[in-house]
Amino acid sequence: MAVPKRRKGRAKVHSRRSANDVVASKPRSICPQCGEAKLPHHVCPNCGYYKGREVIVTE
Repeated sequence: MAVPKRRKGRAKVHSRRSANDVVASKPRSICPQCGEAKLPHHVCPNCGYYKGREVIVTE
């Protein structure tokens, strides 16, 4: 079984881990009804419309 000869430094370990620990923001699209940002393929939480139809009644 392969065993590393030398210990990896703290900077090397942290730089490797930091590439995978990035918290990516969710993709956003613009609602054609109200213009607010919303998740793609989801009902708009602001106006309640999805694909040009009102799905959720909002005040």
